[in-house]
Amino acid sequence: MNSESNTILITGGASGIGFSLAEHFLKLGNTVVICGRRKDKLEEAQAIHPHLHIKECNLAIESERIGLFDWTAKNFPKLNVLINNAGIQRRIDLKNSEEWSETRQEIAINLEAPIHLTTLFIPHLLNQQNPMILNVTSGLAFSPLANVPVYCATKAALRSYTLSLRHQLASTPIDVIEIIPPAVNTDLGGVGLHTFGAPLSEFSESVIKQFLEGKKEITFGFSEKAANASREELNDTFKKMNA
Repeated sequence: MNSESNTILITGGASGIGFSLAEHFLKLGNTVVICGRRKDKLEEAQAIHPHLHIKECNLAIESERIGLFDWTAKNFPKLNVLINNAGIQRRIDLKNSEEWSETRQEIAINLEAPIHLTTLFIPHLLNQQNPMILNVTSGLAFSPLANVPVYCATKAALRSYTLSLRHQLASTPIDVIEIIPPAVNTDLGGVGLHTFGAPLSEFSESVIKQFLEGKKEITFGFSEKAANASREELNDTFKKMNA
C-alpha cells in the first residue's frame, strides 16, 4: 500500500475514528480532506492540524453529497482515496414509536451516504493512481447490540455491500478495504454515552499498520473474533451482549 502522497477524503473526519485516521495519514505525508455536519468541529480539527482541508456537508442530504463530490473533484483532482467513515448511533426502544425522520437520518448517514458517494466517486477514482475505497463498518455487523438496532442493521448492510463492491471492482485498479472497529472509546452516540471500548489511539495505530500491510479486512479485538466466529459462537455472543 502507498503510505504517502495520497489525497484522501474522510467523511465524519472531525472527531473520533475519522479524526484519528486523519491525523495518522497527515503524519505519513498525505493530503487529507475531512467533511462533517458541524462547522465548529471542523474548524477545531483544522486549528489542531492547519494542513487539514475541511468541508461542511450534511451527508443525509442527497444534494449535499453531490455537492461534496463536485467540490472535491474540482479542488482536489488527484484525490485517490475515499474513506466512508461518517456514522451515527442511536439507542432506540422499538416498543415505542418515534418520528420516521429520525430513523431515516440514521439510515441515510450510515448506509445511503457511503453507497451514494461510492457511486459518485468510482468514475473519478478509475483515473487515479493507487485508488482505494475504505468503508468503516463494525463488529456489530456480525452480532448486533439490540439497543442500537438501526445502527447494527446499517453496518451489516454496509459490510454486505462492501463484499459485493470488492468483487465487482476486482478487475479494476480500485482496492476495496473494510475497516471493522470493535467498541472504541469515542463520543459515538453522544458525549458521555460511549466512554468504553478500545483506546482510540491503539485502534487507529493498528488500522494504519494493517492498512500498510495490505489487508483487505482490518479488525481489532472483538471485531477480529467476531469476523472469524462460527454461527454458534456468534449466537452465544449475541446472548451475552444483550443479557
